Amino acid sequence: MLRAPRGTNDILPPESHKWAYIEALLRRLSKIYNFEEIRTPMFEHTELFARAVGEATDIVRKEMYTFKDKGGRDLTLRPEGTAPVARAFLERGLAGGPLPRKLFYLGSMFRYEKPQAGRYREFVQYGVEILGSPSAYSDAEVILLGVRIAEELGLTGTTLYINTIGCPECRKAYREDFLKHVSDRAGELCQDCRERLEVNPLRILDCKNQGCREAVADVPLMQDHLCDDCRRHWAALQEILTSLGIEYAVDPTLVRGLDYYTKTVFELKWPPLGAQDTVIAGGRYDGLVEELGGKPCPGVGFAAGVERLILAAEKGERPLMPEVSIDCFVLFPDSEDRRIPEAGFKLLVDLRRAGISGDFDALGRSVKAQMKHADRLNARYVAILGEEEVRQGLVTIRSMEHGWQKQVPTGQVVDFLKEEVSGGSS
Repeated sequence: MLRAPRGTNDILPPESHKWAYIEALLRRLSKIYNFEEIRTPMFEHTELFARAVGEATDIVRKEMYTFKDKGGRDLTLRPEGTAPVARAFLERGLAGGPLPRKLFYLGSMFRYEKPQAGRYREFVQYGVEILGSPSAYSDAEVILLGVRIAEELGLTGTTLYINTIGCPECRKAYREDFLKHVSDRAGELCQDCRERLEVNPLRILDCKNQGCREAVADVPLMQDHLCDDCRRHWAALQEILTSLGIEYAVDPTLVRGLDYYTKTVFELKWPPLGAQDTVIAGGRYDGLVEELGGKPCPGVGFAAGVERLILAAEKGERPLMPEVSIDCFVLFPDSEDRRIPEAGFKLLVDLRRAGISGDFDALGRSVKAQMKHADRLNARYVAILGEEEVRQGLVTIRSMEHGWQKQVPTGQVVDFLKEEVSGGSS
């Protein structure tokens, strides 16, 4: 028997209804905050991620699904969403239009890493990006959207962690101080972090290895090396969050794992998830568009794994229990009189055309078995067409919730059920 590749997941009913609920919630909140949807290709040229994400990052070095196509081109299944959005922003002329541009995406990403709870090799990610705004209010806007998502999912007790990693200019001075402190402790670092010392030493702060964390426990703080612009931006963000009553904690070791981040970085964590407790994370990336060949263009955004959101919601105050039902089950017995199944199926077609969800039994089961099937489908109403109903031009409508039963002329059934389904008489 063939099996799905390791690290992938089949999403079956009723789990798929939870996915539909989460996706609808994310789209609804995106609209409230005026983010428009963008859909980028599932694969891109490998160079995009090497330049944007950083060749020294774990994603590029270890986790990307990269292959050569039949033309010999190096292509990569997208491991994250910001770089493709920035590429499309440039290539499709959005950079020359009215700014800022507020975009969201929702789709599959791919990373080769050890599968674990809420993390697969193919995973679905939701993200938002604001391109063209240097304002700290834009940082606050994406943070507020992330907090709103957590609130609507019933994730009480989340903690917002924020930090600033400055701009390339003020990071130069900080890098020197950081290297002086860490180089003497290189022997305490893991192999990956010893390599980072040569390429991107600040990424050592992102390492989860206990020895590495102890080695950088008392490093100089980035906040002490900020240039005037970064200092003003950092202060403005904190003032905005405080004025809105948004609680946060400053984490000086928070850097995020991608090279394109500048200034603000943040994570929203929810402890009941355990070790992998980050549900939403992001930050500012003011140099990304320029790195990809465009004019300087600031940006800020965040991403959230849908699998992680669902896992968190299931542990939260309001576990996902979306109502799974149909409006009407059309019941007609298997009969040699073809008028009965023809009338029943025609009624089902008419109901669906009128926007009423419905189904029927295609296996010719008994009336009793069909009623059980209607109950399994959580049908709100059952429309019964037996020999007597068809002869009299009537349909028996039964409310599965309230237990009443009425006979309705065939030509009036659609209008009758439309009123019932929309909240008419009970």
